[in-house]
Amino acid sequence: MPNDPNDEPRRIRVRREEGPVLVEGPVEVVLEDGSSAFSDRCVVALCTCRRSRTYPWCDTSHRHRV
Repeated sequence: MPNDPNDEPRRIRVRREEGPVLVEGPVEVVLEDGSSAFSDRCVVALCTCRRSRTYPWCDTSHRHRV
């Protein structure tokens, strides 16, 4: 019997240089306030710098340091 896709672990790519964490989707991110953000894309970029206007999704704001 094939495994249920929900039973398989998600692959997360952490890059050494500054930038987002790449996660194979679909994903649901539960935020600190208890709200959820959902994406059904095959790969999502999670913001780690908190500069993104679309947090928790990365909008490449980390590239524009002030």
